[in-house]
Amino acid sequence: MINAEVLVAALLAYLLGSIPTSVWVGKWFFNLDIRTQGSGNAGATNTIRVFGLKAGLPVLVFDVFKAWLAVTLSYWLGNDSFTANQEVIYRIILGGLAVIGHVYPVFAGFRGGKGVASLVGVVIALFPAAFLVILVFFILVFLVTRIVSVSSMSSALVFPFVVIFVFDEKSLPLIILAVAVALFVPYTHRENIKRLINGTEKKFDFGKNRITKENG
Repeated sequence: MINAEVLVAALLAYLLGSIPTSVWVGKWFFNLDIRTQGSGNAGATNTIRVFGLKAGLPVLVFDVFKAWLAVTLSYWLGNDSFTANQEVIYRIILGGLAVIGHVYPVFAGFRGGKGVASLVGVVIALFPAAFLVILVFFILVFLVTRIVSVSSMSSALVFPFVVIFVFDEKSLPLIILAVAVALFVPYTHRENIKRLINGTEKKFDFGKNRITKENG
């Protein structure tokens, strides 16, 4: 079942996930470590909040893309003897390794982000139709609350219901993954939940850009 190509793909998936986009953007363009700014999270939301949209949006896009690419490695590197179910599990594992790489990046001292953007890339690769529904839900919640953490967690909790009841998913591995997403995202937002309970979680303001290239 496991051959050299599978092992190479697994390593590449982790290394792709380990590309610390926000950390490198902060250091290269602003001479700052994003992990010492704002919320301290090495993710797209904190990058947008601290450095602005011009820096944060490319970080978001690439963090999504790198995990999507990790899953699609299965089309080039795999094992012809895999059954359809094993192929699905293989893709899930590759996506999981990319998310692990994002959270624990070898290129940034194993101190990464929460993995939500990379998880979105995995979802796009494995659940493209369900992703569109969840994206609309995320946007609606965000427009009402203007709190990214609330939008992310609520979207994650709704995700398995969309997969199972709207799209009638029959693959057990994919159903388990959908449920895992619903558990993983709130778990990574534990500090946000505390701030929400305390009433100190900040609303997102696209107009704020505290640090610029010139004064950074």
